[in-house]
Amino acid sequence: MEGLSIRRIIDKITSGEIRIPSFQRGFVWEEDDVAFFMDSLFKGYPIGAVLLWRTKERLLNERNLGHFSLPEPTKDYPVDYVLDGQQRLTSIFSVFQTELTPKDDSNWKDIYYLIGNSKNSQELQFMPLVKEEVDLKKHFPIKTLFDSVEYRRATEILGDEEKAEIDKLQEIFKEITIPVQRMETDDKSIVAIVFERINRAGVPLESFQLLTAWSWSTDFDLQEKLDELSGELSGCGFDGLAEDQDLLMKCFTGYILGNTSPSAMMELSGEEIRDNFAKIKNGLKSTIDFLQKELHLYSLSYIPYPSMMVSLVKFFGTDKVGGQLYSDKQRKQLIKWFWKSCFSRRYSSGVNNAHQTDINAMKKLRENEDIDISTFKCDISESFFTDNQFYINSVNTKTFIALLASRSPRSFISGAKVDLAATLKLSSSKEFHHIFPDKYLQRMGREKREIYQLANFCFLNNADNQKIKDKSPAEYVKYLNPESISEILDAAICPENTFTLSYDEFINERKKMLTNYARSLID
Repeated sequence: MEGLSIRRIIDKITSGEIRIPSFQRGFVWEEDDVAFFMDSLFKGYPIGAVLLWRTKERLLNERNLGHFSLPEPTKDYPVDYVLDGQQRLTSIFSVFQTELTPKDDSNWKDIYYLIGNSKNSQELQFMPLVKEEVDLKKHFPIKTLFDSVEYRRATEILGDEEKAEIDKLQEIFKEITIPVQRMETDDKSIVAIVFERINRAGVPLESFQLLTAWSWSTDFDLQEKLDELSGELSGCGFDGLAEDQDLLMKCFTGYILGNTSPSAMMELSGEEIRDNFAKIKNGLKSTIDFLQKELHLYSLSYIPYPSMMVSLVKFFGTDKVGGQLYSDKQRKQLIKWFWKSCFSRRYSSGVNNAHQTDINAMKKLRENEDIDISTFKCDISESFFTDNQFYINSVNTKTFIALLASRSPRSFISGAKVDLAATLKLSSSKEFHHIFPDKYLQRMGREKREIYQLANFCFLNNADNQKIKDKSPAEYVKYLNPESISEILDAAICPENTFTLSYDEFINERKKMLTNYARSLID
């Protein structure tokens, strides 16, 4: 066993010495997983050893390392293939390297350190953010820690106390070593045996793979059952759910044990999983049905916090094929809980605690329709719609989109109801556009932050947008049917005199309307 520093890992990957064999699955960690891993490194928590296979013979088929195509090795020997630890090594490389250009990083968010938090805090001190969400006096880009020029530039705006904190952060990461174990052989049969034993023994494996192993019997294969579920969900916008293994694992532990913590997972038995699989499966399907029919959300990609589905599965889980019946009072409670969870960012941190509380509340609601399941605090201010920028993958934007979807929006020019089932399955920003067009506002001298605030966006199909282009609302209103304008604006939560207002007047009026509507959903 040896230890490799982060700098050494970056160098060995960049030089092509460390590679990913084709029999590994791809990089599956999301930015939140990477941030969690960075937090563990920073706090010195055990992360397990990486297992490398050293060989003289290159494999014919290899995988990319996350978003990066690996360069050819600079030396003929050795090549180290990753047998276990791909997610960890890819995360380290993706966060800190500065030499290679990713093949596709359109959805990647950089990881930031939250300045001013105690290292002893149990809360996460690292967070993935898009540029529009970053305040460089509060969020430090850790990608600069191994780049002296960018590091100096990033610390220039900080005070002496903050600089000292960031210097300590850099010192910690430079001293971190990742434990590495190597096996050296050119006998692929031995490698196959070792890899299979890693995947059977379960020591360094992900929790879901353990669930699959523990629940297996001659007449029950969890992965096979989930593949069948994926086929049933195919085409409904949630067909990727069966591949979200972390979410599914929490659905199992949450439903069976009322807890989603890693320690709870260790208590699950294969018999419990087999006995409850049908209930959880029906719970997932009923949850999706509820999200689509009651909240007009037709894609997993547009659920602000997919983790909320874990709590809903507890309510909807049943062995009845037709699903769990619920009363109008229960329906209203679930809808209120959904909106309060979104606007309070309840599932952005402390997720395990939120699950435990909400799962218990869902159990009580099943038994008593008069139970209030959302007693937690939620304040919605007008600044939510002006301070947040429209970015299709951010939680706040998804919450905003869900808010607009709840009003059955109409296309501006045709006046026809937007086909949300089709639009929200696309997971594309093309169906959302500025009410005051981008280029029009640029000509007016407006900055991007003013142009891209949430309050300036609505559902608008691409065909309508092509007609509107860079015209002011006062100009493109002529394309609208005068008899439909009032209904169109009402469905879009816009003031009746939108087309005669200045931009500042419009934003001021609309943010009030959006806030009042949002508050009505949580009251």
